[in-house]
Amino acid sequence: MSLSKSDREPAQGTLADRILTGAASLWYVTTFAGQMVFVFYIAAFYGPTTLTGNYEGWDRNPFLRKGYVAGDETGNLAFAVHVMVAIAVTLGGMLQFLPRIRAKAISFHRWTGRIFMLGSLAAAVSGFYMIWFRGPIDDWTNAIAISLNGVLIVAFMFLALWNVLAKNIDAHRRWAMRLFMVANGVFFLRLIVSAWLVIMQKSPGALSHAFEFASYLAPLAVLELYLRARDGDAVGKIAMAPVLAAFASLTAVGVFGFIMIFVRKALDAA
Repeated sequence: MSLSKSDREPAQGTLADRILTGAASLWYVTTFAGQMVFVFYIAAFYGPTTLTGNYEGWDRNPFLRKGYVAGDETGNLAFAVHVMVAIAVTLGGMLQFLPRIRAKAISFHRWTGRIFMLGSLAAAVSGFYMIWFRGPIDDWTNAIAISLNGVLIVAFMFLALWNVLAKNIDAHRRWAMRLFMVANGVFFLRLIVSAWLVIMQKSPGALSHAFEFASYLAPLAVLELYLRARDGDAVGKIAMAPVLAAFASLTAVGVFGFIMIFVRKALDAA
């Protein structure tokens, strides 16, 4: 979500504007920290095995459902693309949120935006392939959740691109923010599960399928509420600030749990 109400407005706004911006900034900082951990996790575990062609090493990750499959060269390549473009999607997406980069380094903003969009598309296409063409489907709810996520990624990417080409910059930024939320569904899923494990101290069980949908629909819903509050009156802005603060707090808990559970076990297994 944008850290300023609009590039068309002065940097200084009303008290309600500043409160809402502060809450959005808090979310950005916690999410940025989590995504840097996520990038480290991907690069440290999957980087060496993927770049050296040691695809069998993927299966050392105890949380991986289907990584290396002997004889499935196309599927293994799809998985390699999927995990490696996650780094580009993560880094490129976070940089799109910074108004200062848009204002002072527009060329850099555009190139990172292109990388983010292409990476998101590659992740969606490779995800579709792995779900529907890599052997029999053993979990239809998971397949539907991932497929819906992929459909939203492609749709939002197209709308963000369409609007920037039409020079409708405000609409472009809104669709780009929506794209960020759905393109990072895997990241948010890790945070949701990690936060649940930290707070509840037990497996999510049957809620796992709900979490798969919530991983991109919940952040998208929070973004939509934020966009409406940002464009609304002072009461809406002040009311939205605690929602963002709570979202940031849960993100922080999820990041902590992700480090303690997923990252540590994966790196121990590497």
